[in-house]
Amino acid sequence: MIGILLAAGFSRRFGSADKLLQTLPDGRAIAMAAAEHLITALPVSVAVLRSDNPPLSRALKALGFHVVYCDANATEMADSLVIAVQYASALSTTARGYVIALADMPFIAPSTINEVANQLSLGAEIVIPTFQGKRGHPVGFSANYRDALLSVRGDQGARSVIKQYDDKVNLLACEDAGVLADIDTPDDLAQTLPNR
Repeated sequence: MIGILLAAGFSRRFGSADKLLQTLPDGRAIAMAAAEHLITALPVSVAVLRSDNPPLSRALKALGFHVVYCDANATEMADSLVIAVQYASALSTTARGYVIALADMPFIAPSTINEVANQLSLGAEIVIPTFQGKRGHPVGFSANYRDALLSVRGDQGARSVIKQYDDKVNLLACEDAGVLADIDTPDDLAQTLPNR
């Protein structure tokens, strides 16, 4: 199983600051918390980011990630997903699947990521964790969906694959609210800070 961390977004709703490098209450950057949780669960992981983010690139490499970069013209979520799946496929031709995490979701427990990967190992085709009935992240795909993931376009990312193969989705109920918690705006970050 290979972990994929998507960290190439432009964070337009966050303003001029680099959202992924903003600090959480525990002192870690948003992206680093998400990355640490992913690589703890899946030691072979790929991160895709923009080449104009050397601090994040260095930090992810230091954690053990294989880091790949999006072209400056790659502006859609699908662009970074395709690059990551291509790299992951070249990295391991025998990988049984991919667990795709988002760098702006720093609260997902490693145990949840492990369980998504475990469900894939047991034969599930697509695994989506849920919290209180709501679908979240990370999403796991069997390697059988490699070609479908490589064909995604636009800002929907893997959603188009999930929609096309919804009958193959395994919903994994969990007690991890982190599967729904992303940080898109300064207000989202402020809500994670104490005394606010």
